[in-house]
Amino acid sequence: MEPSQATPEPVPSPKPATKRSLLSSLMEVAAAATTATAALQRSSSFKEDSYLASSLRSSELKALQELKQLLSTSTKPISIWGVPVAPAGGGGDERADVVLLKFLRARDFDAGQAHAMLLQCAEWRREFGADGLADEELVGFKEMEGVVAYMHGWDRRGHPVCYNAYGVFKDKAMYDRILGDAEKLQHFLRWRVQVMERGVRLLQLRPGGINSIIQVTDLKDMPKRELRAASKHILSLFQDNYPEMVARKVFINVPWYFSVLYAMIGPFLTDRTKSKFVIAREGNVAETLYKFIRPEFVPVQYGGLSRPSDLQNGPPKPATEFTIKGGEKVNLEIDGIEAGATIAWDVAVGGWDLDYGAEYVPSDGGSYTVVVEKTRRIPAAADEPIHDVFIAREAGKMVLSIDNTSSRRRKVAAYRYFVRKASSM
Repeated sequence: MEPSQATPEPVPSPKPATKRSLLSSLMEVAAAATTATAALQRSSSFKEDSYLASSLRSSELKALQELKQLLSTSTKPISIWGVPVAPAGGGGDERADVVLLKFLRARDFDAGQAHAMLLQCAEWRREFGADGLADEELVGFKEMEGVVAYMHGWDRRGHPVCYNAYGVFKDKAMYDRILGDAEKLQHFLRWRVQVMERGVRLLQLRPGGINSIIQVTDLKDMPKRELRAASKHILSLFQDNYPEMVARKVFINVPWYFSVLYAMIGPFLTDRTKSKFVIAREGNVAETLYKFIRPEFVPVQYGGLSRPSDLQNGPPKPATEFTIKGGEKVNLEIDGIEAGATIAWDVAVGGWDLDYGAEYVPSDGGSYTVVVEKTRRIPAAADEPIHDVFIAREAGKMVLSIDNTSSRRRKVAAYRYFVRKASSM
């Protein structure tokens, strides 16, 4: 069962006034922001771009042929993201059409403008050294890996997921060390482009294939003013050189002012762009991410079960998803455990703020139940899933208790377990 997204709390209407004030104007903007955000959260209009020729309109096919004709006059070979696109659109490589369509969509299928954009991108890639950047060892960014910007797992449709979290830069010492001057900023931008290049490598870039990523941006503690220059450069680089590479933009831990900002800029965004946006305030992070990403691929700090090292040894074991209604207590039973077996389990609940306990119940009615984990309160601020291990001395079952009776809020959750028999130890 997939969770639905919660509607933001309504902003109170201002009291009637005989004279229009700045406060009333701001409150009207806030009310509009709530309406806009709610509309985004309920939106089901998103439809991912297709790169199959059969799905293109005649005008789009015509623009594609026009762009290929323009590229056929190129005096030197051109490759974008490792795909040859000139001369003559890549000499029959089916991936070339995917690349060309990305540039065409970025320019509303104006072949001339798409051609100019593509040539500028090719020149930038040459000057920036982008083709070999994914394999470079950039000094000074070890602490940024898996924290600030990183590729991690896939969504339910197979898109690679890129996470962005700039809250670490609220620490002035960290900010000064990484972004303190123009030279450091350029070095940081090179590292951020490297993350993107590694993401592009995970794409198929084929008609009918996986041709874009999902981008999750964590706005918690993000210092707006300090990151303004870096954000501007990153946005500019990606818009100009990685067109149509993002299938969805998911914003999490969104502060109240983001909604106000969106209400102001929303009218200037195309419906196509807005259809890609998903917004989740703090407390709705796991519920939102689970809608698009299975919990075994969602990082632990966002209510999932995935740690950075989990994906290094192949696909993780799938988790079982469930929901806990407000005022409900759920018991998860793991039956058929043999004597001497070792059982390990992971449990994650979005938003926590409930009670958890675990006990082992032997099959022999004359034996005593073992309290494995005494019932304890898991706070809302918990950012790690529960991980426990137990060795069974006799056959029986494990019972995991998740008690949400003190809350009225429905919560999404996931668990998985591993049983290793005594004979295989």
